[in-house]
Amino acid sequence: MKEHVSLLLVGIGGYGAKYVEHLFSKMEDHAIQIVGAVDPQASRSKFYDVIRDMKIPIYQDMASFYESCTADLAVISSPIHYHCEQTCFALEHGSNVLCEKPAAATVQEVRKMIEYRDRFKKTVAIGFQWVYDPVFLKLKQDILADKLGKPLRLKTVVLWPRDNTYYTRSPWAGRIRMNDRWILDSVANNAAAHFLHNMFFILGDDLLNTAFPEAVQAELYRANRIESFDTCCMRIWIKNIEILFYATHASKDKFGPYFEYEFENGKVIFNDPKVGENKLVVFYKNGEEHTYGTIDHGNMRKLWVTIEKIRGKTEVICPLESALAHTLVINGAHESSRINDFPEKVLRKEQDMIWVENLSTTMADAFENDKLFSEMGVPWAQRGELVDLTNYDGIKGENI
Repeated sequence: MKEHVSLLLVGIGGYGAKYVEHLFSKMEDHAIQIVGAVDPQASRSKFYDVIRDMKIPIYQDMASFYESCTADLAVISSPIHYHCEQTCFALEHGSNVLCEKPAAATVQEVRKMIEYRDRFKKTVAIGFQWVYDPVFLKLKQDILADKLGKPLRLKTVVLWPRDNTYYTRSPWAGRIRMNDRWILDSVANNAAAHFLHNMFFILGDDLLNTAFPEAVQAELYRANRIESFDTCCMRIWIKNIEILFYATHASKDKFGPYFEYEFENGKVIFNDPKVGENKLVVFYKNGEEHTYGTIDHGNMRKLWVTIEKIRGKTEVICPLESALAHTLVINGAHESSRINDFPEKVLRKEQDMIWVENLSTTMADAFENDKLFSEMGVPWAQRGELVDLTNYDGIKGENI
């Protein structure tokens, strides 16, 4: 008989609906009981009627749930600016937490979450699902076993166009702050956050640890009428290893995520068109190739690993410390660069979509040549400052 685990779902719309759908299909296999759902706009969830039919209580806020109930695990899928507050509240009331990525908007908030986790002696996992993927973990195991040699340079590019609907789906989308709360929503802190975090995780000195960035130089841009940025390039330093990240929601073309991780003995490539979609492959310098397999970007293994941790059977793969490395870079990037508007003359509009002329080519060239946009002679590019992250105590916001 499997040990029973009770779940509270905080947020059942948006990404939270994916948890609901997955849990409904797997609950009986894993001895799970959903004991409550918290969402002030629960009726907007496509699973609202199903949840009510299953007699799962729905609450307006977490305080109402914890007045008379408890849960082994709170699964938090709320907007970024509530992650810290809700995680700490759940910990204080006896629940472990699985919180969606990013952990929070600021370094200060993530450190507060760590403090609460340690004080109440609970588990907090963050939902960067790639690092839970067995294919990606096998690559890290081989790196730790020195099969690829010393890491030299890691770089990733993501072109994921988004129309105006993406930015009007919720009041906080594309926002820097709202109601005196930091949000820092952006292409790098939301849709493409996984692919930035992956590079820090893969350089960790054991299977569960993540390497911490030491410096960042960023260039932040926007084409859409938002507060935050929809396009960026960054150069990040870890242990004298150069990490490059390029991402946009303002291209006409869709591409990626595509990455190249260069090591002494070979190069790891994801999404190589010659190999196949979502395939992770290493090309060794001696001519050999090894295909690790296909990565499932939508996998929910993070949920089951966290539940098994609560049962004392495994360890959390992405704790708060791991997610902190990503938040550290996001905060540093905002300090490094103002958000620069693309010139009107390079913007193209079609229905609800805005894109930047030739941006796809510019990003491909920058990626290929290991350069930031400002180093490519691009007329609209603006150089960002190098920000030291080694003693960084959190975003101040003077330049935002």
